[in-house]
Amino acid sequence: MINAYEYFKNHPKFNKLVGNDFLFVEYKCPLNIEEYQLWIENHLITYVISGKKDWITPEKTHKLTAGDTLFVRKGVYTTKQYLESEYCVMLFFINDNFIKRFISENPTFKRELNHKKEYNQIFDITTNDVFKTLIKSIFQYLNQELEMPKELVEIKFKELLFNIVLNSNNKELLFFFNSIMQNSKTIIEDIMIENFQYDLKITDFAKLCGKSLSSFKREFKECFNTTPNRWLINKRLEHSKILLLGTNLTVSEIGFDCGFKNNSHFIQAFKKIAKVTPNKYRILKKEA
Repeated sequence: MINAYEYFKNHPKFNKLVGNDFLFVEYKCPLNIEEYQLWIENHLITYVISGKKDWITPEKTHKLTAGDTLFVRKGVYTTKQYLESEYCVMLFFINDNFIKRFISENPTFKRELNHKKEYNQIFDITTNDVFKTLIKSIFQYLNQELEMPKELVEIKFKELLFNIVLNSNNKELLFFFNSIMQNSKTIIEDIMIENFQYDLKITDFAKLCGKSLSSFKREFKECFNTTPNRWLINKRLEHSKILLLGTNLTVSEIGFDCGFKNNSHFIQAFKKIAKVTPNKYRILKKEA
């Protein structure tokens, strides 16, 4: 599974502007890719210049066409590319530190939060002509020969965020920005629950949480009172039991959907905990 942020940051063929806590990229998608899964360690604002694309989450499929804008939280996604036209897009990656600094520097954007609220993985962004003018100016900077100072890049990025959060139609996104100011335990818990079923490495989960590996393991233990590996196995097996009894998926399909690398690994891990194979567990429970 590709880490889209690292891919765009390190690949030499893309026009991009790189800052300490952000990344701008102009991306033209080749026509030979239709559907694939990716993950991003930083949040993403994507603005479509031309073409069509779907961003797919368990809750909703977001269909993008020219002029549409999304805010995509860091995590794992499936995307579908429509091959009849070239997909050209501006990508703006930002990390939690940038958002925290933006809210801290602008106290009028601080909001009281309902801590029990769950936020969408993807937010549809309402834009206006000023936003599109900002996009065009950044596009011009990307295509000039002179190097753009990081300070100016950051100013342009903050302009984009101001334009987004000042629009009352984007108030849910502003509440999400404020939620990032909460403690790291909440962030770790949210990231793990939203992404446990994907076959990511522990180092990948640490990146999603914006932590070094050692800090992630230490704070994870404080949050869940166990190690990341043990928690992932138990969580995936709990989810597999729900799928075994509530769906007609095959055992191998369930193992894949729960994040196990292969069917034998799933069966072995399941039998170690449940004392029977997944298929036997399904039969026994349905007979009970």
